[in-house]
Formats: sequence, structure tokens, C-alpha cells
Amino acid sequence: MTATLTVGIETYDTPRLAAGPGDDAASASDLNTTAALDFCRRWLAGQEEFTLHTSGSTGAPKPITLRREQMAASAAATGQALGLRPGMAALVCLPVRYIAGQMMLVRGLELGLAMTLVEPSGDPLASLPAAARFDFTAVVPLQLQTLLAGPPSYRARLSGMTAILVGGAPVSAALEQQLASLAAPVWHTYGMTETATHIALRRLNGPDASPWFHPLPGVEIDVDPRGCLRLRGPMTLDQWLQTNDLIELPSTNADPLPPHRSPSTVHGSPFRWLGRWDNVINSGGVKVQVERVEAAVERAWLALGLAERRCFVAGTPDARLGEAVTLIIEGAPLPAATQEALLAELTARVQRFERPRRVRYLLALAETASGKIDRAASLAQVAD
Repeated sequence: MTATLTVGIETYDTPRLAAGPGDDAASASDLNTTAALDFCRRWLAGQEEFTLHTSGSTGAPKPITLRREQMAASAAATGQALGLRPGMAALVCLPVRYIAGQMMLVRGLELGLAMTLVEPSGDPLASLPAAARFDFTAVVPLQLQTLLAGPPSYRARLSGMTAILVGGAPVSAALEQQLASLAAPVWHTYGMTETATHIALRRLNGPDASPWFHPLPGVEIDVDPRGCLRLRGPMTLDQWLQTNDLIELPSTNADPLPPHRSPSTVHGSPFRWLGRWDNVINSGGVKVQVERVEAAVERAWLALGLAERRCFVAGTPDARLGEAVTLIIEGAPLPAATQEALLAELTARVQRFERPRRVRYLLALAETASGKIDRAASLAQVAD
């Protein structure tokens, strides 16, 4: 299968990519292009191992070595699940030094896609001709939100795609609501660097929209005694990988799951992601799952018609409770009446022990190198 990579006005066919970046690396206007050309050369040369770094969203970034067969298996499973075919046009708009962007290159090379590489930014279409059309892309929620808020032509270009992957961060209730009118299938991903990106997908829009993730072909899942996900498949060399992600499996007597038949992503048991085990707050002996409270905060912003801000929930030291549920909001403090309205709306949406007892503000939340909220670093700046 023949893949191509277009950067600006230059299009590299497979032989040119295999020959190496050469002078192109020296003249490339950005490090992302240089890294992409170098990776394509190494992949086409048959390199067997690749070292990447985790994003640092759940701890200090660490190096992860993946074998070629893991990455190729991931690309093949994604292609099968989403119906990707040789010659389809793919937009590569994520940093290729991280797994999400690098795997877009692997999918392109393995599946024979016509790739277009752009400098990672909030608006991936800004530097492209208005006539440029794509069948497939992967974005983070902020990029998708920016595109949906852009010119009407952006929405038309998105709706014409065969599949859109969104991952790297939670999808807010507001964004999910906006996706309801988008014609193209949008899929939320679950995965990590260790699994060569996603091992499961859930549909965010259309009649098959669902809160349940469905594993990709060949992926098997299980839960440990804590309720955390274990998984194995070709992306893990068929070795069990233990996570700290709390999940829910459908009970045997539960109502049937919504139909999830387009495209073919029903493989193995579905699961619902609940949050991180290591994010649980122990408040007065009661365990509070922060992601559940954060989801309620998102819905509260919507219900009150407030402009949504970045925020997160964490435990802060408390003499009586051990840890107090605390809402940390980015930006200047809300007016007192607005804050009280927000907390009142939250009271109706969460259990009594989950309601934030404190609200703290930071002008800017700390971020990891990949742009995710760094909870630990942000929390260290919060005054008691």
C-alpha cells in the first residue's frame, strides 16, 4: 500500500519518505515536521522498537518502549473498526513526538492513507486551503471545540468525514451536546501510551451514541478486585496490562445496551469508564470519585447558562475529614451569587458527601508538556 505525506506545498511519496528527511529536515520550518519525516524514514526502514514518553497527566512522564508489531496491530484494528481504506485522506494535527500523533503516521503508512501534516494548534484547519477535504483525523477536545465554533465551512468539512477520533482528555457535556448535530461519526477513545493509543471506542453522536466503550478487535478486558481495568490484546503483545482506571461492566440483568453497530466496533465486553482509582478522595471515611463530581460540574455550567471554565476536583487537607472535596476553577473568582448558584445546582446533581466543601481559584491551571491539566502541580498552588 502506498502512503503519502503532504507538508505545505511538498508531497512525499513512500520512496521519498523511505529515503529519509535529508535536507528537508534542515529546512523544515518546525520541529514537528522534522520529527514526522524522521519517524516515517525509521518506520519504512523496518525499525523494530520505538521509545516514547507518557503525557504526564497521571504522574511524571516516563519512557515507554513499544514494538513495531504492537503499533502495527493497533493501526490494523483501528482501520478495521472505522472502515478506513487505502487512499483515504487523513489530517495529522497532533504532535508526533507523542503517541497519538505518532500513531496517526503509523496508520497512514500501514493503511496507505494520503496524510496531510499541519503544525499542532487549536485550529487545525487554519493553515489549510478551503478546498482541503479529509476522511479521517484525530484531535483533542479543545481542537474539536475550536473547529465547531469556527466558520460554517468548518462544520461542513467535519461532517464530510468518515470518522473523527477525539481523545487525550475528557469530553465535556457541552462539547458532547454540540456534536449531536454533526453528521460524521465522532468516537471518544480510551487508551494510553502503553497500548499504542486506544484499545476501545465509544460513539459520541448519532443514533449509536453511548456511554459504553467497546474494545477493538482482539482486545480482552477484565477487572481486578478494586474494580480497575485489566486488558490484553495484540497492542500489549497479548500480555495482561493492569491499569488504575475504575470501570463498570454491564450487569447480567441490566437493560440491553443501545445498539452499537456502525461501524464494526463490537468486540468483547463493553465497559463504562468511571475515573482513576488514584484520584479517589477519602473524605471522613467516605470515598468520593472526583470524575463523577467533575461531570456534574460540567452539567451545572450548562444548566445555569454559564461560560464553562477549566476546573477539576481534588481533596485538600482537612483537620476533621482528612480530605475535603474541593473544586479548583481556572480564572478570576466568580461573583459570590454565581458561585452559590453553581454549588446549589451541584447539590441537586451529586450526593451530599460529594458536594464540594471548598472552592478555590487559580488564574492559570498548571499543564503537562502535552497540554493536559497537571492536577498535582495545580493543587500545590492552591492556598488552604
